[in-house]
Amino acid sequence: MVIGVPQEIKNNENRVALTPAGVKEFSKKGHTIYVQHAAGKGSGFSDEQYQQAGARLLPSIEDVYAKAEMIIKVKEPIEQEYPLIRENQLLFTYFHFASYEPLTRAMINSKAICLAYETVEKPDKSLPLLVPMSEVAGRMAVQKGANYLEKPLGGRGILLGGVPGTLPAKVIILGGGVVGTQAAWMAAGLGADVIILDVSLPRMRYLSDVMPANVKTMMSNEYNIRKMITNADLIIGAVLIPGAKAPHLITKDMLSHMAPGTVLVDVAVDQGGCIETCQPTTHENPTYVIDDVLHYCVANMPGAVPYTSTLALTNATLPYALQLADKGWVKAAQQNHDLIPGLNIVNGEVVYEAVAKTFDLPYVPVSKYVKH
Repeated sequence: MVIGVPQEIKNNENRVALTPAGVKEFSKKGHTIYVQHAAGKGSGFSDEQYQQAGARLLPSIEDVYAKAEMIIKVKEPIEQEYPLIRENQLLFTYFHFASYEPLTRAMINSKAICLAYETVEKPDKSLPLLVPMSEVAGRMAVQKGANYLEKPLGGRGILLGGVPGTLPAKVIILGGGVVGTQAAWMAAGLGADVIILDVSLPRMRYLSDVMPANVKTMMSNEYNIRKMITNADLIIGAVLIPGAKAPHLITKDMLSHMAPGTVLVDVAVDQGGCIETCQPTTHENPTYVIDDVLHYCVANMPGAVPYTSTLALTNATLPYALQLADKGWVKAAQQNHDLIPGLNIVNGEVVYEAVAKTFDLPYVPVSKYVKH
């Protein structure tokens, strides 16, 4: 198969979808890999490293899309990429369709095969290609939150871990999944007073067993959320409904009950956000203030640590990408059922029900294309 790796062009996105080591694995199996010039520069990988691993370099993103049967990316295509995508071309990347209708409609019109990292799912319901970036984003959420709690950056002027004789910051984490768990470990390690809110009692029992003493769990409901936010210093949104829009657990009216300088970090923003007042921001302009509450809503947080993120992502995606290249997407999905829920849009039809429901689009069961 002919594989294309374009340079990411989203604002301050420095990750790349494939490392030179990954290129080598494709080359060993006889596949042709085209990498756009300087695609790996932001992650610390040179063109020479890709060439030595067996890749062929192309000067422009247009060239990569024109030659590739399968495009491997990190982030969803943005507007200038839409016209480059061809019918029957396989795109393997993060899409987060439910958060952005224009992207969904553009991919329907392209009649490409859109296989989304974030909805590839194992039989135990875990999301293997979302986990590595969720781990990075969860840890970063605390780093960023701690930073923006500083007074010169708009926060309350509170040190996350406090000092002897002074109480630490109170951190509220909405959601006890991968993002929430990683955020809790980081915040607890820095000495904060942490509360995780979740709707699953088994999950909270697990977290109570494994977390240090400064992490508590609490049932997530509107009453408890309203109660806890009044004295929170840092609130991290970490809610995920696979493939669907995140619910708004914090509404605009709740901001008036928060102390001025409270920091909100919504990691769920690429799925529409679980904080009503959060809108996607960029690393270039990451924050804004509403009702004296600072919002950090960068939609590609792991892009700020591209070397770590690229290695972690490739470790997870490469086995699946090799199967797709070796067998084609239909046979690969038939033989590895993890890939079936990853299919979101096929030949102009929405085959992932949550996306169809979000935008009231016709839904076609994926079994039309993949028998399992």
